[in-house]
Amino acid sequence: MTITSSSMSDRSTTPSMIQGALMSVAPLGRFLKELWRDKAGFTGFAFLVLLVLAALFAPLLAPHDPAAQSVLARLKPPIWMEGSVSGHLLGTDMLGRDILSRLLFGARSSLLVSVSVVALAGSFGVMAGLLAGYKGGLTDALIMRVVDVQVAFPGLLLTLLLVAVIGPSTATIIIVLTFSNWMIYTRVVRGIVMSLRQTPFVEAAEVVGCKSARIILKHILPNLISPLLTLAILEFTNIILAEAALSFLGLGVQPPATSWGLDVAGGKNYMMIAWWPITFPGLCIAMTVLSINLFANWLRVTTEPAEREKRYARGRAAKMRRAKKT
Repeated sequence: MTITSSSMSDRSTTPSMIQGALMSVAPLGRFLKELWRDKAGFTGFAFLVLLVLAALFAPLLAPHDPAAQSVLARLKPPIWMEGSVSGHLLGTDMLGRDILSRLLFGARSSLLVSVSVVALAGSFGVMAGLLAGYKGGLTDALIMRVVDVQVAFPGLLLTLLLVAVIGPSTATIIIVLTFSNWMIYTRVVRGIVMSLRQTPFVEAAEVVGCKSARIILKHILPNLISPLLTLAILEFTNIILAEAALSFLGLGVQPPATSWGLDVAGGKNYMMIAWWPITFPGLCIAMTVLSINLFANWLRVTTEPAEREKRYARGRAAKMRRAKKT
C-alpha cells in the first residue's frame, strides 16, 4: 500500500514539475523571440553573450599565459600572414606575448570594472535619488547640491586627480569611476520619483498609512526598473571606454594584469611596423561598445509603451503597403 501511494504521488508531482519548468522558461522564450525580430539588437546581444562566456572561461580558452614573454617571437603577425608562428592565432606583441590570450584576459578586466562600477554607482545613486525625490525639502536640497557641486568639476580631470592621489590599480579604477558616475543615476531617479509621487496609486498608499519605505520599495521602485535598466546598459559603455582610457594613460590596470586599453597603449609605438598589437584590442573595444548600444536601443524601444506603439504602427503600415503591391 505504501509503495502504491508513493508511486502515485510521484506520478502526480511529475506533471506539475514539468509545468513549472515550462512556465519558468516561457518568459525567456518570449524575450528571445522578440529580440530575434530586431536583427541589430539580437546581433549586439549575441556578441555580448559570447564576450561574457569568453571572459568567464578565459583560463580554459587562452592558448598561452597572457604574461608569458618570448624574445624570439616578438611582433609575429597573425596566422594567415607570412612570417607567422604556429600557436599564435592573432600574432604576438612587442614582448612576444600572445595577443589572443591577452584579449581574453583583457575582457575579464574590462567586464570586472564595468560590472562593479555600474552595480556600486547604480545602487548608491538610486538610493540617493529615491530619498531626494520622495522626501523633498531639505533632504532633496542637500543631495542635489552635492550632485551639482560634483557635476561642476570636469569628470576626466576629477578622475585623473583621484587616481594620482590614490595610486593606479584595478580597485582604484572601480572606486574612482563609482565616485564619478553615481550622480547620473541620482538625477534620473529623482526626476521620475517626483513625477510618480503625484500618481493616484502612490497617493492612495499614503492615505492608507503605508510607511515611506514600503511606498518606495513596493510602489515606486518597480516603476523605475525599465528606465534604470536602459541607463545602466548605456553607462556600461561609458565605463568600458573610461577604463580603456585610464589604462591607456597608465593610470588603470597595471602589469602583469592586462586590459584592452593597456594593450592599445603598448602597441601604439609599433603601429607603423606591426598593426595587429593595436588593431585587435581596439576592435574589441569598438565592437563591445557598438553591441551594447544596439542592445540598449532595442531594450529602450521594447520597454517604453510609446516606442512600442510607434514600432507597431510602422510594422502595420509596411504590411499594408506590401499587401497593396501584391
